[in-house]
Amino acid sequence: MNVQRETQLIVIVDDDESARCAIHGVLKSVGLTARSFASAEEFLASGQQSETKCLISDIRMPGMNGLELQARLAEQDFRIPIIFITSYGDTTTRTQAMRGGAVGFLGKPFDDEILIESVRSALES
Repeated sequence: MNVQRETQLIVIVDDDESARCAIHGVLKSVGLTARSFASAEEFLASGQQSETKCLISDIRMPGMNGLELQARLAEQDFRIPIIFITSYGDTTTRTQAMRGGAVGFLGKPFDDEILIESVRSALES
């Protein structure tokens, strides 16, 4: 698999600092470049949407949740592959995320290898 890792920014949006750090570490361990944000609002304010090649987002967060972030990005015409992660993965939420264009939906805790494969798949699409 030949992915140009150094030019493909992966963004992590999660209000849980330990989750952000853990995901960042997993991605870094396989040579992927990531940037973390504590909220959807912080990510939107960063102006990095056009640079983002894959977004990993929690569903439930204070303020704007992951599904609202997905809708906002679509409204602004950013077509970023999104992998949702959540501790509260009900069928309705999963269906809504996938209908909105999500490329993955992982329940916490998830296997690091599954996350890596999901990200690589998103980067290659």
